[in-house]
Order: sequence, then structure tokens, then C-alpha cells
Amino acid sequence: MKTQILIAAIFFSGLTFAQEKKSDTLKTKSIEGVTLTKQVFKKQSDRFVYDVAASPVTKGNTTFDILKQTPLLSSTDDKTLKIAGKNNALIYINGRKSNMDADSLVQFLKNTPAENIQKIEVITVPGSEFQVESSDGIINIVLKKKMSDGLSGNMRMSNSQNKFNGSNASFSANYRKDKLGISANLSGGENIQGQSYVLRNGNDLSSNESVGDINDPNKNLGGYLNIDYQLNDNSNLALSWNTWANKSYNSTVDLFNTTRSYDKKNDDYVMNYTRSRNKEDARSYNNSVNLNYELKTDSLGSKLNINAAYLNYKRFQFTDNRTILSDVYGNDIRLGRQTFQDLPQIINNFSGTVDYNKKFKNDFTVSVGGNYNKTKTNNDTKNNTLDYAYDKFGNLQGITNTPTPNHFVYNENIYGVYLTLEKKFNDKFSGKVGARYEITNSVGTSDNAATPDLQRIERKYNNLLPYVSFNYAINDKNNISYAFSSRMRRPSFWEINPVRNILTEDNYTQNNPFVKASSTYNQELTYMFNSSYFLILNHSLYKDVITQVPLQRDILKKRLDEMGNPVLDENNQPIMDPHKQLRYIRTNFGDKQEMSAMLGIQKTFFKQYLTANFNIGLQHNINNGSLSVDPTSGDVFPTYENKIRSTSIVIQTNNTIRLDKKKTWFLGVNYFYVDKQQIELGMLKDLMSLDLSLKKNWNDWTFAVNVSDVFRTNVVEIEDYQDNGNYNYVKNDQFRRGVTVSITYNFGNQKVKKVRDIEGASDAIKSRTR
Repeated sequence: MKTQILIAAIFFSGLTFAQEKKSDTLKTKSIEGVTLTKQVFKKQSDRFVYDVAASPVTKGNTTFDILKQTPLLSSTDDKTLKIAGKNNALIYINGRKSNMDADSLVQFLKNTPAENIQKIEVITVPGSEFQVESSDGIINIVLKKKMSDGLSGNMRMSNSQNKFNGSNASFSANYRKDKLGISANLSGGENIQGQSYVLRNGNDLSSNESVGDINDPNKNLGGYLNIDYQLNDNSNLALSWNTWANKSYNSTVDLFNTTRSYDKKNDDYVMNYTRSRNKEDARSYNNSVNLNYELKTDSLGSKLNINAAYLNYKRFQFTDNRTILSDVYGNDIRLGRQTFQDLPQIINNFSGTVDYNKKFKNDFTVSVGGNYNKTKTNNDTKNNTLDYAYDKFGNLQGITNTPTPNHFVYNENIYGVYLTLEKKFNDKFSGKVGARYEITNSVGTSDNAATPDLQRIERKYNNLLPYVSFNYAINDKNNISYAFSSRMRRPSFWEINPVRNILTEDNYTQNNPFVKASSTYNQELTYMFNSSYFLILNHSLYKDVITQVPLQRDILKKRLDEMGNPVLDENNQPIMDPHKQLRYIRTNFGDKQEMSAMLGIQKTFFKQYLTANFNIGLQHNINNGSLSVDPTSGDVFPTYENKIRSTSIVIQTNNTIRLDKKKTWFLGVNYFYVDKQQIELGMLKDLMSLDLSLKKNWNDWTFAVNVSDVFRTNVVEIEDYQDNGNYNYVKNDQFRRGVTVSITYNFGNQKVKKVRDIEGASDAIKSRTR
């Protein structure tokens, strides 16, 4: 509550700037009118460029809203951004990678105004100079550059109603005076992320079903401070600080579980019922600081960039997982098992980068640089499992305590160098070739390892990652380009921390310290016509894919009567029945190929009353993975295989309709459809969503209403059937249908020049935190 009051006070304090802005109203409107004609989507060298400029389409929206409507970009979960034919996309600002971890970045984009965006660049196959992993592409947000001194800012408040209500607010300010520039942002909010689950797994002899809800309250507060000082005409010094905090207390899981096992003696099924009631308290903090020095070495644009950064990430998580014996109607009988987990994670990283970009008069550019990352993660996990025993009258007889602590420390050092050569041969043809060489040394140690193999895990590997691309402008209307890139993906730090995250007593995820880096080989052919129509052909080969694999097996458990007491046989011994245990193991899972063909258009119609962005394509997946042993324990399971091919259709369209001549009313109609496709966990059923929005611009104010997932069709369903008779089914509804109402206000001198956004030296590490 204190956070909301603070941000609201800051928001309304901005009203004092309203009078300062009235004199500039007509001037601002005329600029917007001119810029609107420049909204084109075009291919430039190694990237696609979407020029959103000062369009009223961006006014009042968040940066995340605009990114979702950019050609080739999409988001099916409203959390991650994807580029067509790629996995997740990395966010860059003015050519520099964003200085936040993955979770913080999403909240930051949803609380950052889009008014200051000049254009959005989509780099589907990044060059060797970029520190990216796997098949990740890059989204580079280029901000407007304004020339005069002064103060400007933006304030936004929004309220969303999905299953629960949530609110967000943000305050941004930019100040420039002579050689000094300062930018700052404060944003925060609170919501409850609600989900419902249906989980089924097993075979004809034994099976599990869990049905229920997960509710996750979140409070967020964070922001940044950038200070940029021009030392002289050729050099700049900049200091940036990013911070984000999340508090998620009283997250709850409430699942009703039904287990079925076959009794050969009586030729019938035995049913048991339990409830999983879990409670979690978690909080995380992310702080990073970066010092940057930039030196221009000649008049052609050659420059030297030096960065030094420090990152500190902390997450504290405490869970109370309870298995409660129940009857067929879900009524509680008594507590059967309780597991307490204390799961802290602390990450410290020091990073440094040096980049030199040398330009020559004959349109030839040489880029060379290097990076160093030193990271230590500390995971001091504590687990205590309590098993409760009762007599036949239901009286507690005793409690068995099984502690399983594990202190896992991971140290990693990465050394990298790159060389890129770029040449513009003439007005039509340009090319780029480069390579990155990386050395990775890591050691993971465990004080209380379950097996000797887990006590010390040492990795050393070197990788040479080549890159080549060319771009040929056939004429003014036709352009063709090709790119090839080799990349690797290191496991995220949480993936290698050998802990279990319990959902139910027999269903949990298992992280894996033996996960090794995977490799990816990407190639892409692009044809563009008239800066409006495009065709993209893409092929990606993944080696040693890092993913989650569902392994299930039968384990013997005591048969219980309706009162939760063990059922005894004629020899007065407990009767043991088979029960299905399901582990989602994080591991390397074979190879995979993805091929896609995307046809699209980005164009305005009817004298710019309609701006349409439409993509349609085919994606073909070839999976080749097999696993039968839990690599963390050596437990043997029936083999899980995924050697299935699938072809699916993908459709996305984003449309903005101007409703009046004055360009103050806008209607948005956005839709996506993803056909069913085979993924690592099984067959993902089709997804779709229709989103509508209505926006009104009034002087420096913007009022907007957004309705997402109108028909509530964006619900995840995955099903898998194995040749050995095992099946697995997951249905996850995150209640994405909802209404968001927002108010945005711009104040101050809108000509303020933006502070330079600097790539932090630790940015390559941040994406591997939570």
C-alpha cells in the first residue's frame, strides 16, 4: 500500500508541468502528422527496421505493447517476446543490451512509455559482435534524439482486471544541461497471477490426476538512474544503475489429487485421494551498476567502448508443501506429509568488455573486441520432510523427519574475443563476416551431494562461432539477404542448482548440475518487396537441446482406507500398490530442427486510416530425443522418446484504425493463431487470442482501454502418448482474458536529448538469472 501511495503522489505532482506544455501543443501535433508517413518496415543490412517515429499509435502505450505489434514479433504468454522462427528475443536499447534480468525486464517494458521510440530494429541473425546465445534474436529499440536542454518526462497509471485485479504506475524523467544528461525511472505495482491446472499422467495400470489452482501475489518496485557526462568533443563517461525488487508472499497451490492403481488379486482399481496445499514466500532483488567510457577516434565514426560492471542478484524462497489425506469429495481427513524447503540463491558477477570499431573511407569497417565474465552462485538449500503416522483410530503415533540439505556453489569464468569485417561494395551489395571465440571454465561443488558424482562437477569447453551475411538490393523495390550464424546456449544458473520444486507428492521438477552447453546453427534467407512485403525462410539446428523432460515410473506405496490408515493383508502386513511418480528433469535432450517460411505485409491503407501488419507462415519441427535415466540420481525410468515431426500454421495480424480526422481516436484489433505443434513435452495444441483496444489522445493526455484474449482461447494444452503405454497431459489456464484501463501524461520540454543508453558489461549474464 505504501508503494502505491508514493507512486500516485509522484504521478499527480506532474500536473504542475501542464501549463508549460500548452504553448507547444500545436507544434507537437504538426510533427506527429509528418512523422506518420514514415512508418515503414524495411530491410537494412543485417536487420529489419520498423519506423514508428512520433506516431499517435505509440502515444499512451507501453513499450511492451508496441513490441507485440511490431512485424515479426509476437508474445503468446504476455511475458516473453519471440521473433518469427526464433526462440526468445533479447532487448537492446540504442544498440546496447538492456541492463536487467529477464523477469525485471518484462515489468520494466510494461511500465515504460513508448512515446520516445524512434524505430524498432529486429535482428533475426545477430553478428559476432553480439553476445547472444542459442538462436536468440535481438530487438533494438532506438530512442528519439532531441537537441535542446531542459526537463521532460512521462507518467502512467493503469489498472487491470483478469481473474484478479492489478495496478501499475511509472514515472520517467530526462534532464539535459550542456554536457550533463540524467535520466531516471521509477515504476511499480502489484497483482495476483492466477492459474488453473489439470494434470494427468500414467497408463492402464496406474495413474495420477491433479486439478486445482495456483495463486501468486506479486509486488514490484524498481527503476534506473543513468548519468552521462561529455568529457570533451570526442569522449563520454557514463554511469548507470538498475534496480528491481519483487515480493511474492503467500503464494498458494491447492490441487486435488486422485491416484488409481490396479489390484490384480481383486481385478479392480484402488483409488486414493489427497490434497496438495502448498504455501510459498519469496522475494528477489536485482542490483547492477555499470561504468562506461566511449572515445571517438576519428571523424568517420570510429570509436572505442570500455565497460566495467557488477551484478548482485538475490532470491529467497521458503515453501511449506503439505499432502493432506482426503475423501472422494475432497474433504480433508488428516495431514500425511509435510516438506519444508528453504531455497536461497545469491549471484555475484563481475564483467568487463572492450570494443573497438574502426571505419575506413572505402565503406569498410573492422570491429574487434573481447569480454570477461566471472560469476559465483551460492545455493544453500535446506529440505526437511515430515511423515506423519497414525493408529487405526486416527491418533498421531509419530513423526519421521528426513532432512536433505544441499549447499551447491557454482563458479564460472568466460573469456571471449571476436572479429567482424563489414564491407559495402556499392549501393546495392554489402557483406559481413566474423567469428567469436569463447572459453568457458566452470566448477560446481556440493557439500551434501546425494551421489559422489555431484560433489564436484568441472566443465571446460572452447567454442569457435562463425558468422556470415550479405545483403543485395536488386533495385529500389526488391531486396534479398542471407545470413548464417553459429551460437551456443549455456544453462541458466537456476537450471544447474540440483533442487526439487515440489508441486505434489508425486509430481515435481528436478534441476540438473550436469547440464552442458548446447549448440545452434542458424541460417536465413529473406526477400523484401517495396519495403512492405517480405518472405523469410529459416532453418535452425539444435544440438544437445536444454529442456525439461517428463519421466514417470511406478513406485510402491501403502494402500490406505477411507480414514487414511494402512490396509493390511492376511499376514497383517501393509498392502503395497503401484503409484505413478512424475519427474520433470532439466537436461540435454538430443537434437532438434526447426524450419519455417513466413510471408508478411506491413502497409497503410485508405489514406493512413488503416495500418495493417499481417504475417502467415508454416513451421516444421523435427524432434530427436530419448531419455531413460535421471542424471542426478541414476534412477531408471521407462524410456521417454520424442522423435515426432510436426508442421503447423502461424498467423498474426495487428491493425490500427484511425477513427477521426484529427488523429485523436484509435481502434486496435490484434489477433494471433498458432497451430498445434510437437515440442519437447509433447503435442502443444493450438493457441489463439483476439485483443481489442480503444485509445483517445487529448493534448498531453492519453486514455486507453485494452481487452485481451476476448474469447479466452489462449489456454495451454499439452498431451503426449508413448509407445510403452505411458501418457501425460497438461492444461494450464493463466486467465489472460482481461481489461486494462490506463492514463498517461507527458510533461516538460519534449525536445530534451535522450541520455545515452549504455550496454552493461554484465548483460550477457543477466538473461541466465531468474
